[in-house]
Amino acid sequence: MINYFNSLSNIEIFFLCIGFLGQGVFASRFIVQWIYSEKKGESYIPIVFWYLSIFGGIGLLTYAIFRKDPVIILGQTFGIFIYLRNLILIYKIKK
Repeated sequence: MINYFNSLSNIEIFFLCIGFLGQGVFASRFIVQWIYSEKKGESYIPIVFWYLSIFGGIGLLTYAIFRKDPVIILGQTFGIFIYLRNLILIYKIKK
């Protein structure tokens, strides 16, 4: 693994960091959802879950575009639109 990191250029390391950060933000949404559900005593998805999904997805999408990975690009693009749509529906109901 050390040889792999040593072989990367600065720009590759930069985008690798973006990818790891995006994955971390994306994964944190489950921890946040779990904490909120425990507090409420029932399964609950807070609004912050969708924001973490969007920002994590954008980080992963950025990394996927750099890597030119069509599978991740398609998956994250589709997911981001779904997360945005959920926020639109939530805010529409609150009005």
